[in-house]
Amino acid sequence: MARTALSAGEARRTALAAQGFGREREGAANARSLAAAIRRMGVLQIDSVNVFARSHYMPLFSRVGPYDPALLERLVLRRGTAARPASYVEYLAHEAAFMPVDDWPLWGFKRDLMRRRYGGEGSWVADPQGAQVVDKVRAELRERGPLRPSDIESVVRRGGRGPWWDWDHAKQALEMMWRFGDVAIAGREGFERVYALAEHVVPSQVRDVEMPEADAVRELVRRAAIASGIATVADLKDYYRLPSQKGVRAAVDELVDAGELVPVEVEGWRDARDRAIPAWMHRDARVPRRIAHTSLLTPFDPAVWFRDRAERLFDFRYRIEIYVPQPKRQYGYYSLPVLVDDRVVGRIDLKADRQASTLRVQSAWWEEHAASGHAADRIADELLRAAAWQGLEHVSVSRWGDATDHLAGALDAERHAHPNAEGL
Repeated sequence: MARTALSAGEARRTALAAQGFGREREGAANARSLAAAIRRMGVLQIDSVNVFARSHYMPLFSRVGPYDPALLERLVLRRGTAARPASYVEYLAHEAAFMPVDDWPLWGFKRDLMRRRYGGEGSWVADPQGAQVVDKVRAELRERGPLRPSDIESVVRRGGRGPWWDWDHAKQALEMMWRFGDVAIAGREGFERVYALAEHVVPSQVRDVEMPEADAVRELVRRAAIASGIATVADLKDYYRLPSQKGVRAAVDELVDAGELVPVEVEGWRDARDRAIPAWMHRDARVPRRIAHTSLLTPFDPAVWFRDRAERLFDFRYRIEIYVPQPKRQYGYYSLPVLVDDRVVGRIDLKADRQASTLRVQSAWWEEHAASGHAADRIADELLRAAAWQGLEHVSVSRWGDATDHLAGALDAERHAHPNAEGL
C-alpha cells in the first residue's frame, strides 16, 4: 500500500482535530457537550493535584470552554448501583481514569494481568494475612454496601504498612481488588473513592461479557487511532497503556487490512538512525487547513500526555516538576502547556489563590519558536476565561519567566513575587 506523505503542520492539525480542538466554543457548555468531549478522548485521566484545578476538569475546559464543574461531577462521580448504574466507572484505562461503564469487557485482559502480577504466589494478597484482610473487606462490602477506606479500616486488623505505597491494609486490599475487578469505584465523596463489589456497580449484562484479549486490543487500538488522528505504534500503545507492542502491531496490521488505518510518512518524524518512523492515519481523520484555538492544557491531556509524542508533534519537551526541589525547578511546580492554533507556544504555572480570589501566574515561559510574545493577547484572554471559570476575580503575574512581562502587559495585571525568583 502506498504511504501518504504529510507535512509536520498537517500532522499537528490532524492530531488536534481528532482531539476536538478547533471547534467553536460558544457560551457555557452543557452535559451533552461534556459527554461528547469525553467520548472523543475515550478516557479522562484523574489526578489529585489541585493547585489550579484538578486535572480531569481541565481537558473539557480546554476543548469546550467554561462549564459548571458540577455538571462533570454529576456525569462521572455519581454513585452507581446495579439497578441504576452510573455512566462511568474508574479503571486503569491509561493511568486511573474515568471510562464508560460499557467498556468494562474491554479491560478483562488487564484485570487478569493485574491479578497475575499482584495476586499470584508470593504476593501480599496470596499471603495468609493478606488473604484474611481481603476476605474481611469483601465481607464488609457485601454486608454494608459501598464504603470509603476510612469506613472500613477500623474493622480490619492493622499491622505494619503494606508493600505498595505505604497504604494501610484495608486500603491495600481495596486497591488490589479494584485492579482485579472484584470491586469497582461506586463514586467519590469529596475526592475520596467509594468502593463496592463489582456486582453492585457494574450491570451483569456488561460484567459477564468475556472478550478475548486480541479482540479487546484491536478495538482499543482502533479507538486510540481515532482519538489520535495520526499515530505511531508507540503512540497507539501508550494511549491506553497496552502491555504488548507486538499485540498492538498485530492489531495495526489487521486494521490496515480492513481499510481503517492508512500508512503515512510525516515530515520530521525520524528515528535515531534518521529513518522515517512508521505512522498511520485513521481513514476518517480530518486534515484541517488551520486550527484556530487557544487553550491551557493539563500535563495529563491526551494531546500531550505521551511525552515522546508531544516532542515529535510539537517539538515540546516536558517534565513535571512537582517532585523537583523548589530551588531546582526550571519552569514551576505544575506548569501547563499553552496551545495556540496548532503549536504549543509556552508553559504557565498557575495557582488559584481562593482566599484572595486571584489567579496567580507563578511563572510563564515561551517556547523558542514563540519567544517574540506575539500570542500574549490571546493567552491573556484565555487566562481571564480560566480565572472566571474558577470563580476568581483577579489575575496577578509574577516576574519569573520570559513570558511574564508580555502577559502582565496584555492583562494590565498586578505583579507579585515568586519564591523561586526572589528579587525579580
